[in-house]
Amino acid sequence: MFDYFKGFVTDKRKTAKGTFVTIEAAGAGYLLEVNEREFAGIKTSEADIQKLYTYLVHREDAMSLYGFANKETRDIFQILLSVSGVGAKMALALLNEFDACDLISLVINGNFKELTRAKGVGPKLAQKIILELKDKLIKTELPQTACALPQTQAIGDTRAVLISLGYEEKEIEDAVKKVFSTIDNNANSEEVLRKTLTYLSM
Repeated sequence: MFDYFKGFVTDKRKTAKGTFVTIEAAGAGYLLEVNEREFAGIKTSEADIQKLYTYLVHREDAMSLYGFANKETRDIFQILLSVSGVGAKMALALLNEFDACDLISLVINGNFKELTRAKGVGPKLAQKIILELKDKLIKTELPQTACALPQTQAIGDTRAVLISLGYEEKEIEDAVKKVFSTIDNNANSEEVLRKTLTYLSM
């Protein structure tokens, strides 16, 4: 019904029921539940026009809108809902614990023990998620689109410096992905390099 809303966020709040934002678009305010991982990066300012992809869950007693910073995370949320026993709250719990790329990797590699880190996900449900979604994720384009790094100057510069310092390609790729998921896409070379070096030294 709704693909995305584009406007400014007028309110954001955490409650016992979840993490929510209100986005105003075309004069109307829409209440969206979002995952905690993306919540911090959402700004409440009329100067910051934001685009949130949405998914509508329609139950007998209520309709709820869920918002996501990018289309790939929204699509993964929808795929998670296809698993019997996984509702919207459970899908959000998984996305709170893992970014899209890590979640895809865990399912494809059959790492059910790591999946149990998510709140409310026990070993049996984790194994069920892998059983039902592994082939589906392998056959979709999500592993490539969700995990691909943008080809920015900052990332290119960071790779070049780290290679000159003797780091392996795989090590660099994993570190930059982890760091880039926590910073702004427009971060400069110095910031990306500094944070990546910090991550590698941990």
